[in-house]
Amino acid sequence: MPHKRRQASSAANQMPARILIVDDSVVARAVIGKMIEANPAFVVAGAVSDAQAAKAFLESHRVDIVLLDIEMPGIDGLSALPDLIRAGQGARIIIVSSSCGEGAAATVQALALGAVDTLVKPSLGNLVGRFSEMLEEKLTRLLDCDRQFAPQSGGTATQKATGDDFDIVAIGASTGGIHALSQLLREIPAHFDLPILITQHLPPSFMPYFAAQIAVLAGRPCDVAADHMRIERGRAIVAPGEAHMCCAQVGDYSVVRLSSAREASGCMPSVDPMFESVAAVYGDRALGVVLSGMGRDGARGAARLADKGAIVAVQDKASSVVWGMPGSVVQGGHADAILSPSEIGRVIARRRRPR
Repeated sequence: MPHKRRQASSAANQMPARILIVDDSVVARAVIGKMIEANPAFVVAGAVSDAQAAKAFLESHRVDIVLLDIEMPGIDGLSALPDLIRAGQGARIIIVSSSCGEGAAATVQALALGAVDTLVKPSLGNLVGRFSEMLEEKLTRLLDCDRQFAPQSGGTATQKATGDDFDIVAIGASTGGIHALSQLLREIPAHFDLPILITQHLPPSFMPYFAAQIAVLAGRPCDVAADHMRIERGRAIVAPGEAHMCCAQVGDYSVVRLSSAREASGCMPSVDPMFESVAAVYGDRALGVVLSGMGRDGARGAARLADKGAIVAVQDKASSVVWGMPGSVVQGGHADAILSPSEIGRVIARRRRPR
């Protein structure tokens, strides 16, 4: 680890986060283990060579984070991921694999299956330097964000007037959001024909594959947003990785407008400009959804939606990989409902305000 390392902000008053390493290379397990142990905020709870051993370990030991390789003998990491999530009982899983390069399908697949993040694992001779810094940064950010919010029970709602339909759904998400999206979209029937806008924090190279995956999950066409693209019923649109997706009114229909303006959140794309423009165009006829993610992106836009009388639903803490984004909306007092992704999907399908 670098000498000038960024310590977890609450490490002095918290027990170290327990980490399980799952990698078939004994050298990789040893080197990564030393990196982890160099930071007092973390401790290696175990190191195993395959998915079956990892499942057995998780069934008898509590850990906070799992570092999981993909290419291993027997069951590969992606195939094992759902079982390891269940066995981990809340443990966050980071995929650390050479298969997770920029634009790789394995990256989006891992996130859709519930991994909290991915990290490209270099060759064994390069498991130091930049890789070490990136691993520590991901672990520290995850630990800090996990401890930022007090426990929050799910399934509760602060009530506003009921019985109002909405004309558009705008969804913002980041870390853990792709998995939540898949759960949400499964609850929306094929005949649901309102437009769905999605801003998910992903680099540009992943967006075509992400849009194709959303099309399958949602059972409707899905496009990567382009400037002046018409917002049509029965379609989904995802923000491109290099621009914010906003909407604007042109005559009697709405269109996408792209912006590269700098946002306070530092995110590109950012949820805030999408929510703010939806609030301006649709007012109280909009539904904004904030799913799992680090940071506060979407909180400002959710406040604008709430000011216009729109509906704001957020993912609950229990089902979130990271409750930073939804938690920020709740802390601001702008959440009409705090629900699981499946419950939010059913709210969308009913086209009614949550009761």
